[in-house]
Amino acid sequence: MNKDSMEFVVYLIHACADRWHMTPKQVYRKLEEAGCIKGYLIPHYDILHTQGSGYLVDDIQKYLAVRGVSI
Repeated sequence: MNKDSMEFVVYLIHACADRWHMTPKQVYRKLEEAGCIKGYLIPHYDILHTQGSGYLVDDIQKYLAVRGVSI
């Protein structure tokens, strides 16, 4: 993980926390449980970082739902 992708992941954790009314720590645990950070966000950083935060939060929520992780 390079600096840019790490900053991107931190930004998304906070964006999700704001939208879902959770703490960043809770969101991080959900993302880790689903393998979202290492399996989706970092490998696809080049494409994902060009998208808007609203779209990305919705996309992450769908990713978690498919993997059985509830918000």
